[in-house]
Amino acid sequence: MNTKNMMVQEMVKPFLLQARYGIEKESQRVTLEGNLVRTDHPASVGSRSFHPYIQTDFSETQLELITPVTESVAEVLASLEAIHDVAQRSMPKDEMMWPFSMPPALPEKEEDIQIAKLENHADVLYRRYLAREYGKRKQMVSGIHFNFEYGLDLIKQLFLAQTEEASMENFKTRIYMKTARNFLRYRWLITYLFGASPLSEARYFDNADRPKEPVRSIRTSRYGYVNKPDVQVSYETLARYSEELAENVAQGRLSEEKEFYAPIRMRGGKKVADLFQTGIRYIELRNIDLNPFERVGISSDEIEFLHLFMLYLLWTEEKLSADEWVAEGNRISDAVSLERPTETTAYLAEGHAIFAEMLQMVDELELTGADLLKNYQRWLDHPEETLAARILALDEAKGQAAVALELGQQFYEQAWARPYQLAGFQEMELSTQNLLFDAIQKGIETEVLDRQDQFVKLQHKDHQELVKNGNMTSKDTYIAPLLMANKTVTKIVLARAGFHVPQGETFASIAEAQKAYPRFAQNAFVIKPKTTNYGLGITIFKGETALADYNAGLAIAFAEDDEVIIEEFLAGTEYRFFVIDHQVKAVLLRTPANVIGDGKRSIEELVAEKNASPLRGINHRSPLEKIQLGELEQLMLKEQGLRIDSIPEKDQQVFLRENSNVSTGGDSIDVTDEMDESYKQLAIEAVAVLGASISGIDLIIPDKDKPYETAADYGIIEANFNPMMHMHIYPYIGKSRRLTTDVLRFLYPEMNI
Repeated sequence: MNTKNMMVQEMVKPFLLQARYGIEKESQRVTLEGNLVRTDHPASVGSRSFHPYIQTDFSETQLELITPVTESVAEVLASLEAIHDVAQRSMPKDEMMWPFSMPPALPEKEEDIQIAKLENHADVLYRRYLAREYGKRKQMVSGIHFNFEYGLDLIKQLFLAQTEEASMENFKTRIYMKTARNFLRYRWLITYLFGASPLSEARYFDNADRPKEPVRSIRTSRYGYVNKPDVQVSYETLARYSEELAENVAQGRLSEEKEFYAPIRMRGGKKVADLFQTGIRYIELRNIDLNPFERVGISSDEIEFLHLFMLYLLWTEEKLSADEWVAEGNRISDAVSLERPTETTAYLAEGHAIFAEMLQMVDELELTGADLLKNYQRWLDHPEETLAARILALDEAKGQAAVALELGQQFYEQAWARPYQLAGFQEMELSTQNLLFDAIQKGIETEVLDRQDQFVKLQHKDHQELVKNGNMTSKDTYIAPLLMANKTVTKIVLARAGFHVPQGETFASIAEAQKAYPRFAQNAFVIKPKTTNYGLGITIFKGETALADYNAGLAIAFAEDDEVIIEEFLAGTEYRFFVIDHQVKAVLLRTPANVIGDGKRSIEELVAEKNASPLRGINHRSPLEKIQLGELEQLMLKEQGLRIDSIPEKDQQVFLRENSNVSTGGDSIDVTDEMDESYKQLAIEAVAVLGASISGIDLIIPDKDKPYETAADYGIIEANFNPMMHMHIYPYIGKSRRLTTDVLRFLYPEMNI
């Protein structure tokens, strides 16, 4: 079956880079000093028996991180980075992940290596069997399992480009079997480039049978975790593969199929026999060491290379019979694994021939990736650039354990540097990032449907939920958010239900609003857009107001909306109540954007210093927003007789905004436990009147310690249909309220989160 002739067909070319990816990454949990931990699998990630992303492998200390299936390199890496972040921040603060495939120094007594404490007793028994057959030490090694599926459209087009096979399922099986044979023959190149286990630490080898270290990859050599030599399986056809695997089990050489630790596995069902019904759906590459220089153990360049390599395995033809071809590959792979990392490989000529053929393939098929291939080809003549050689160079200066400790601590610091962000999804709105973090941690499957629009799908078993912007869910009716978006209608509905709201008027044009100046100029009042959120376009005037300033406030508001509200200013302190499912889960005091003078620096300099905090960012990607010095802020300063170059006195607090929104640079202070319950009940009842399940409702309260008695004790100034949650999770001052977890509890009551 000449697949090269099929691949060059014009109808095939558009689909050649179509593929699906999945990654399983193993890592040992260690202390910050680099010793194996003695703790159990992190309890905060829930039951590992069903968790889709975070499980344990052989030992209790060995994490296994599993990505969902994705259709791009960027997506699979984003998923792995996110799961990695969740795993690291779910572990005790004094634990991290060991970045090397080879484990750290192991206990002196093998019995002190703890087998994973799994809930399924059969799984525990299987691991005990492995411990008896292979020893516990060999199974402490970690790596990357790379799952790869040729795109379904690609398989279909290849099938249509040939006449040899009448059944597409049979055709697909032959495609994957050819790929498997060629992979086993040429996998030595993967080991040469990405082998990264040159040295063992104390007590990994417990006898004299060990390689002469350093080597390219202990893990992929015969000294790694491999089956006994008498376990042999043919890859000639799926039928022979299945028969001989079954024979190994029947003869007791394997306890069951999954004990066959080949460098590649055919996947598509629970057992190999299932593949005759389901077909081979994808293949699992199992010979990839952890790249210790990458936080998640693999880079985008590696994945891109692996994809091109998988196409090359289709492109190139076999030169021997199936069994001879695989046997030769096994011999070469072991030889390359045991070469010294800094030396030129004995298979240099074949390596260059492979790259030459890959470059020809890329050229003829009009694919991208030539520069990537040429870069890796350089490594053949410069072995010092390979991963194993780079590790060895550092080892000579520091020792491998010290190198691993330094890299592990570096990656640990990266995970904790901005705990409010989720790696892989940092460009998304922060509340959505936190919701994704919690969902991944609790074992709810996540899929980002639209990053820009913050649209996420959640799935647990058969229960699916769609969530937008972190807390817009199916639990709310269509009309509730529309009602809350319209501040005029919100006030009318609340007022008719007996709630105290500020009196005011709505204007549809700036000219009409300007005529109303005499009615408001002598009183305290607020100008704000009718429908916008996040405190945009709001100006507050607390006393006699000049016409120029009034008009400036109108211009700011009309820039945000076609209609503007002018209403009375209610004296008191503004508080945000977060209400979900008839409960107040958080109350926040928001202090307007401000700086504290030191008698030396200007307001502009003080703002710059405050904005330098890692907690401050833009577009809701940080817990606090950067303070702006725009037209509205300068208007506020003018009312105080100040400019941005003014130098405030020491300890003088200068406010740059009247409105207290965190989204406009304000500070957040949690007061949930201090707020009188009567106001919490008011907030719950008001949200119920608006027909909402989730809302952030803003109350003006002169004295939060005095229980509510009359309308003079409070005023409701706004209700928000998509309230920010991150300002409650990471307040400037006070206790964190994990509202994203409350959203998940609301959506998935059956999970007992």
